[in-house]
Amino acid sequence: MPHRPLACVILAAGKGTRMKSDLPKVLHRVAGRPMVGHVLAAVAELDPDHVVVVVGPGMDDVAAAVAPYPTAVQEQQRGTADAVRAAFGLLEGFNGDVLVLYGDTPLVTPETLRAMVNARRQAGNPAVVVLGMRPDDPGAYGRLILNARGGLEKIVEYLDASEEERAVTLCNAGLMAFDGARMTGLINRIGNANAKGEFYLTDVVQIARTEGLPCAVVEGTPAEVIGVNSRAELAEVERIMQRRLRKAAMDNGATLIDPDSVFFSPDTRLGRDVVVGPNVVFGPGVTVADRVEIKPFCHLEQVSVASGAVIGPYARLRPGAEIGEDAHIGNFVEIKNARIEAGAKVNHLTYIGDARVGAKANIGAGTITCNYDGFGKYHTDIGAGAFIGSNSALVAPVKVGDGAIVGAGSVVTTDVEGDAMAVARGRQQAYPGWAARFRERKRAEKAKKA
Repeated sequence: MPHRPLACVILAAGKGTRMKSDLPKVLHRVAGRPMVGHVLAAVAELDPDHVVVVVGPGMDDVAAAVAPYPTAVQEQQRGTADAVRAAFGLLEGFNGDVLVLYGDTPLVTPETLRAMVNARRQAGNPAVVVLGMRPDDPGAYGRLILNARGGLEKIVEYLDASEEERAVTLCNAGLMAFDGARMTGLINRIGNANAKGEFYLTDVVQIARTEGLPCAVVEGTPAEVIGVNSRAELAEVERIMQRRLRKAAMDNGATLIDPDSVFFSPDTRLGRDVVVGPNVVFGPGVTVADRVEIKPFCHLEQVSVASGAVIGPYARLRPGAEIGEDAHIGNFVEIKNARIEAGAKVNHLTYIGDARVGAKANIGAGTITCNYDGFGKYHTDIGAGAFIGSNSALVAPVKVGDGAIVGAGSVVTTDVEGDAMAVARGRQQAYPGWAARFRERKRAEKAKKA
């Protein structure tokens, strides 16, 4: 078929009162990303010509979160059809296909959305395509009633359904695809003569059929269309999302020792033969190359890890960390905005921030880069092959040259030349017998008080 333009309307005006939160419902996070962000990522895979997000009055934080996509305001909460109408002004004159989705269904996949668009473009030219599902317990879902030809005849709400209709297992999942040329006229005919006085988008099917226009159904999985209205449902969606992300990581060649304890972000990228121990958390923006080992209880966010590196256990890699090939980052080490070059070792109880650690340098236990003076951040440069003794403090801005050695316990405030040794600590003094005399005096003082 010739190319047809595509628009997507995402309904995100719901207040989410059952969430009991000051945060708009669609901004609650799943796998570290706002729910509406997942929906936007799914529709982006279809390369739509237009995307409009419908928000409620005062939802500036939602508008900021979905930028640069435009938003339309549903001034009053008067139902789903009314919400779609709010987008009409931004779609004026649009005659392509229109997908209508919900900002609180973050599990919907591009494959399902693509199937709906393809069904809308079939030779039968349906005016409306509805996403259906067959849940294990149909419960109070609306039922999709098909005609003898397999087309969609109507959507019947559970409370209005006959016993025969309630026996139907094909249920309404809520998402719809429209022929844009006919959508405005059909939705504008929807009335609100119901108990709640609201304009229900589901009524559009019966209106289309009354006009003799065909409607169709595409089936998806129930998990894809779980809407989040409570904290418990948010947790359930998180569980399903993490299961998907874990499977994708393993399918692409990573080993997860205890998959259920590893948490991913949607953009986490793991190479082949990566081994991830239990209780590892990947925040947004993490890329891990091949043959990396990440030991238990590590947290990574906005970092890159090159091939052959070993991370952890109990390491924290913060934004801006770049870990080079075969580098070692050990237990209780924190790296922030720093480049650790190939073969370098930062193995114990150390903070490296705003720094470069050169290739094959060794950073001793308890070392810190003092990068902040209360007003600004400053850089520490540690050369290739340098050795920093344990419990050292490098006060930035400072440079330690290639091959230099810093003695344990030093506070380094000026540059150290390459291949030099720097020791910056008080001279050790010894006082023979002092400890014994001290104990004897203290025992005598205690005896006097008794």
